[in-house]
Amino acid sequence: MTTVGRRPASSPRQLTRVGDRLSFVYLERCTVHRDANAITAEDAEGTTHIPSATIGTLLLGPGTRITHQAMSVLGECGAGVVWVGEHGVRYYAGGRSLSRSSALVEAQAVKWANRNSRLDVARAMYRLRFPDEDPSGLTRQQLLGHEGTHVRDCYRAQAARTGVPWHGRKFTPGDFTAGDPPNQAITAAGQCMYGIAQAVIAALGCTPGLGFVHSGHELSFAMDVADFYKTDIGIPLAFDVAAEGDEDIGPRTRRALRDVINGTKLLDRCVADIKSLLLPEAPTEDGATEYPDRVMLQSDRGMEVASGRNYADEVIW
Repeated sequence: MTTVGRRPASSPRQLTRVGDRLSFVYLERCTVHRDANAITAEDAEGTTHIPSATIGTLLLGPGTRITHQAMSVLGECGAGVVWVGEHGVRYYAGGRSLSRSSALVEAQAVKWANRNSRLDVARAMYRLRFPDEDPSGLTRQQLLGHEGTHVRDCYRAQAARTGVPWHGRKFTPGDFTAGDPPNQAITAAGQCMYGIAQAVIAALGCTPGLGFVHSGHELSFAMDVADFYKTDIGIPLAFDVAAEGDEDIGPRTRRALRDVINGTKLLDRCVADIKSLLLPEAPTEDGATEYPDRVMLQSDRGMEVASGRNYADEVIW
C-alpha cells in the first residue's frame, strides 16, 4: 500500500492553473477525507468526490471535520482552506505555490522595499481600479481620499439602483449581525474576496503580508488585491442580495459571489492583475507567463550562477 508520505509531490505542470479552477467550494456538516487525488465529503446522504486540483478555495462551514490526508492533498494542490462561521469568512490555512519559481515574490519584495517604487505600485493599483483617472503625481493621502470618494459614491449609486435603504457603512468587528442587511452583505462579500485573493496569492508564490496600500497586517497584500474588485463586483452584488430579502444574507451572498466569479473568470483576471503589477513580461504563445523552475546561487554584482556545483577551485581567496 502506498502511503501519503511516499507519494511524490505534483509538479507545476501536473496541476490545474489557478485561473482555470472553481473559485471556491462550500461544505458544511460533513467529514472531508481523501480518496487518491480527490477529496470526499461524507454526510448522511452519502459521499461526494471532488477533484482537489480544481479547487481554488475550500470553505468549511459549521459542522465540518477534515482529516490530515485531506489537508495534505489540498496543500499539495495549492488550494486555500477557509473555516467559515456564522459571522463571516476568515482565511486560516493555505497551500503551497503552484510555481516553483520565486520570481514574483522577489519582485514583490524589491518593489515593496523601496518607498518610491511602493508608491508607484499603489498608483498602478488605483489606475487598475479606476481606469478613467490618472493618479500620476498623487500623494498617498490623495490616493486614499480619491478612493474613499469613489467607494462612498458607489454605495449611494447601488442603493439608488436597488432601492435598498442606505445609512452608511457600519461594521462591528466580530459581530456580523450588528449591521443591517446591506452592511452584512458587503461584509460577507468582502471577507470571501479576502479568502479568494489570498488563495491566488499563495498559488502564485507571493507573500500576503507585503501590501502596497494596506500595511501592518499579515494579509495586507490580500486586502490590496481584494479591493481591486470592490466597486465593480463586491458592492453591486451585495446590494442585489440585500434587495432580495433579509434572510440568510451570508450564505446567499457567498453563492451569488461564486456564480459571478465563475461567470466573469475573475480568477484569471486576478492572476493577470497581480503579474502585471509585480513582474510584467511578454506572454508566451498560449498567453501564459512562464517563470523558470530552477535553483540558482547568488553571486556578486547581482549575478546568479548555477547550483549543484562546487566553486572552491574558481574562487581566489
